[in-house]
Amino acid sequence: MTNAKKFQKVMLVGDGAVGSAYAYAMMQQGLAEELVIVDVVKERTEGDALDLEDAQVFTAPKNVYSGEYSDATDADLVVITAGAPQKPGETRLDLVNKNLKILSTIVKPIVDSGFDGIFLVAANPVDILTYATWKFSGFPKNKVIGSGTSLDTSRLRVALAKKLSVDPRSVEAYIMGEHGDSEFAAYDEATIGSKPLRAIAKENGISDDELLKIEDETRHKAYEIINRKGATYYGVATALMRISKAILRNENAVLPVGAPLDGEYGLSDVFIGTPAIINADGIASVVEVPLSDNEKAQMAASAETLKKVTKDGMDALNN
Repeated sequence: MTNAKKFQKVMLVGDGAVGSAYAYAMMQQGLAEELVIVDVVKERTEGDALDLEDAQVFTAPKNVYSGEYSDATDADLVVITAGAPQKPGETRLDLVNKNLKILSTIVKPIVDSGFDGIFLVAANPVDILTYATWKFSGFPKNKVIGSGTSLDTSRLRVALAKKLSVDPRSVEAYIMGEHGDSEFAAYDEATIGSKPLRAIAKENGISDDELLKIEDETRHKAYEIINRKGATYYGVATALMRISKAILRNENAVLPVGAPLDGEYGLSDVFIGTPAIINADGIASVVEVPLSDNEKAQMAASAETLKKVTKDGMDALNN
């Protein structure tokens, strides 16, 4: 007989548009038996818990409730979506100082609760806040994951699938680097049905310029959505659910995330978008894509951008 608990528990920190959409996605998928929601606006978390629990009759039993940071003590996973949202005309990097301050007030009380699970970070700028969560928590790198380029990769695959009339799930292509303006599409390694994407594009009369246009539209899609409806949340919430599922079900799934590099791509001391193997231990390993020379240069430039803004943000927070 084992004394291990018979249920899985997830804490959601931040009950705004992304957080509530994530909670809804977790309810729909029947993931975890316990979901605790924490936010500075307590009434909202109470209302969402009451609303969400009504879904369990049609999905799976789940204990959903409004809680406090101290409830993280026996959680398997803490998902952080809390932070100031990106406004029209604002870049993700513009958010760094105010969201680092918010993050610093979240991570410490969670760690102080005795939490020993995995952090999954989605607040922007996500790569920098993931790095900061690692620093604030003192956790091993593998137990801190960023949503990274998961959403961007989904956007790229959807766009390519539309162009080529295939199922987006059959497109094996990644957006890599920063979740932001310096990200890039790793087209040289992309495939559909094991056939190189560039060869398929050529057969279909799709030029390199058209592929670059798709990359650029992917990079700026968030701005298009924000300008029209004020925020993006369904896509990223679903990406977070998918990463959570890989953790809770110990899947060893290869997913695009914000992962810590330790020599991969010639880089270190940075969390950045790359495929990685995700399981119950968090990031089991980074899958180092064999990038072309041009792509390696883009990856290095993206990492340099992140490192500089991270250093400036952390220095400002500590002064």
